[in-house]
Amino acid sequence: MPTASIQVKGLQKSYKQLQVLKGVDFEVEKGSIFALLGSNGAGKTTCVKILATLLKPDGGTAAINGFDVASSPEKVRQAISLTGQFAAVDEILTGRENLILIAKLRYLDDPRQVADDLLRRFGLTDAADRRVATYSGGMRRRLDIALSLVGNPQIIFLDEPTTGLDPEARIEVWKNVKELAGSGTTVLLTTQYLEEAEQLADRIAILHEGRIIANGTLAELKQRFPAAQVEYVEKQPTLEEIFLAIIGKREGK
Repeated sequence: MPTASIQVKGLQKSYKQLQVLKGVDFEVEKGSIFALLGSNGAGKTTCVKILATLLKPDGGTAAINGFDVASSPEKVRQAISLTGQFAAVDEILTGRENLILIAKLRYLDDPRQVADDLLRRFGLTDAADRRVATYSGGMRRRLDIALSLVGNPQIIFLDEPTTGLDPEARIEVWKNVKELAGSGTTVLLTTQYLEEAEQLADRIAILHEGRIIANGTLAELKQRFPAAQVEYVEKQPTLEEIFLAIIGKREGK
């Protein structure tokens, strides 16, 4: 088996006359968090859709655990799960009912126990029997990620998982993502938030105009810039720090 969970070589994709991916290359090591960073329209979601077998590439190759996404889509789908930009939860059902439904669709033994375990893992036990329509944005996103973990996929794609969330909810999702990688799950994360990539990723690739223009650890990327000049500057708290201090929250709690 290859050492990398995800291997992408020369990936290309066009929509009519618009070439979105122009030869993308990267690898993601097993059990790591890989951030694909780029602005809106850079091609991040297109890349994820190809890896998740939802789109066919026009050129190049992409493999999940050694299985080509184009020629072995069934094998790929057995190993992956995808959380898109918008929470794919049923608002009429309760949190527990959502999880039980997916567990049954995956033909798992004891769906209720599967649901209870994930509710506890994502801090949703107290809200388990409430309809999802009553959940906050952060709770819905946590439930959405929990749904993606039913069946213990080896690889999970998170496409801009914190878009639209408030600072408190965003930090909760970050904590959940770190726990995923800590348990051995490989995470490919797309984001346009620089801080998100800095907080979470083992490696960061910058996708710009359809190409990877930088790829490395945060330390490696920092080495590409001149050493910073040391000057005395009075540090003012950011609005996010002020917000979290006022509501009595701190990152990591």
